[in-house]
Amino acid sequence: MASASGSGAPAAAEALRRRRILSSRLYLDDVPSSSSKAPVVYSPAYDISFNGMEKQHPFDSSKWGRVRNSLEDAGLLQSDRIVEPLEASEDDLLVVHSESYLNSLESSEKVARIVEVPAVALLPNLLVQQKLLYPFRKQVGGSVLSAKLALEKGWAINIGGGFHHCSAQEGGGFCAYADISLCINFAFIRLNISRVTIIDLDAHQGNGHEKDFGSDGRVYTLDMYNSGIYPFDHVAKKYIDQKVELDSGTKTEDYLENLDKALKVAQSRFRPQLIVYNAGTDILDGDPLGRLKVSPEGVAIRDEQVFRFAKDQNIPILMLTSGGYMKSSARVIADSIINLSKKNLIDIGTRCIEVE
Repeated sequence: MASASGSGAPAAAEALRRRRILSSRLYLDDVPSSSSKAPVVYSPAYDISFNGMEKQHPFDSSKWGRVRNSLEDAGLLQSDRIVEPLEASEDDLLVVHSESYLNSLESSEKVARIVEVPAVALLPNLLVQQKLLYPFRKQVGGSVLSAKLALEKGWAINIGGGFHHCSAQEGGGFCAYADISLCINFAFIRLNISRVTIIDLDAHQGNGHEKDFGSDGRVYTLDMYNSGIYPFDHVAKKYIDQKVELDSGTKTEDYLENLDKALKVAQSRFRPQLIVYNAGTDILDGDPLGRLKVSPEGVAIRDEQVFRFAKDQNIPILMLTSGGYMKSSARVIADSIINLSKKNLIDIGTRCIEVE
């Protein structure tokens, strides 16, 4: 009887997960396919601001809004053509996270450790939920929705997300929710796909999603990161399908050469139906945490390489902006998106919004 009960429990849990995904509103199914929107996801609620306390962490918590403003100023994308996501609900988050983990976020001290801002521990949790975790949950909604848009349009960009240090059971490194894991689990059920590649090019190892998909053959992970910085997660490293470890100080030419080689290997090993691209800009020269030396032009070429890799194989791709700890990151992200448009790797014009 014990073995029968044990086998029934995972089946019941999977059935509940499926029901949660199918009942979720995050895919915005009520939006007509002919809507005059580009597959770019953003909400003004992404930005984090509460009495200057956000400045106690090197992350630029207004980066997302400044990316959007730069795209509008460049004439590439007006606000009324951007898709605004819904906030991920508790039921949505329970698709991946445990109740005990979500309950732990009701402790301001716990959240303070995750976002690495000790003063957050002194705030009422209601304020922490409103000013910090709510923006994160909106970005999670954006990441989940981006997969749907990518399958419909061939590509999508969430101007946010990429919380790759958070796993189902534990947050860290300014990452409170596992948006990458949630995005992929939703895609498996709602988009009826079974093969996903994660290309993680943030300067830091993506230990959260690596733990979540460590034994899942449906997910292939290419992670290129600085091996001399956080998180030093040797357990998660065992789950990386294709690991490219860089030294601190790696410069643009060497970085791009390593990426070119890695993409060729990935192409020979796995044929995905969706690419989740974690495009951190903490690889920039001067970033205090990434400690690599890639130029702004190098970031644009990097993104171009990844999007071309996807387009050449006709694989839908979604991009998340992830880490980046300098004020210049927002401008670099916007310039890279503009470059992708100029190179015809994305189409933000009328053609990309026609009914298919």
